[in-house]
Amino acid sequence: MNTTALLTPLWDYDLIADGLRQHGWVHLPHGISDRLALDLLQDIHRHQPDQWDQAGIGRKQDNHTNDLIRRDSTHWLTGETPAQSQYLTAADELRLELNKRLMLGLWDYECHYARYDTGAFYRKHVDAFRGRTNRVLTTVTYLNPDWQDNQGGELLLYNEQNQLISRLLPTLGSMVIFLSEEFPHEVLAAERTRFSIAGWYRNNNSIQNRIDPSQ
Repeated sequence: MNTTALLTPLWDYDLIADGLRQHGWVHLPHGISDRLALDLLQDIHRHQPDQWDQAGIGRKQDNHTNDLIRRDSTHWLTGETPAQSQYLTAADELRLELNKRLMLGLWDYECHYARYDTGAFYRKHVDAFRGRTNRVLTTVTYLNPDWQDNQGGELLLYNEQNQLISRLLPTLGSMVIFLSEEFPHEVLAAERTRFSIAGWYRNNNSIQNRIDPSQ
């Protein structure tokens, strides 16, 4: 199956690059096709409860769970299914196109499914602290059909002065991309289970030819 036929015609690389250059973030209401989003949602539903991990905070040896801060569960994408492979291949193409336009030096991409059960949330946080991580760009892709305005679950995006700049519903196929160091954000509790793919484009912070590992 041709990945680009499913996803990339909806991605205007110049539009994404210009949004990141001018504002540091961009929202794509139709980031991926409904078909691919529903295939990914079906892939999520095949995973058993014991295949999900309670999400933690902190990196590497400092990683720990804290349900006062976040209550989502995660499952990493590895390309093990056709839907995962299609998404990861398209994400890598986006990496190459953004490197051409913005010279970001993006080295790789990692991502996981995120499941927020009814009432689950993630308090305000940033995905990268300046000078302490190799995460450059954050992506969030939503997989929720028929999401209603009154069901909650919004992503709140703030600027560096902690002013709210956007409130985004997790609608099917929508996507947001932003600079990982610059935008605090939070996930509000929802009236129903909410699914997304959280991902990060990273630089290569290798030391002695060893690539900095994923968190």
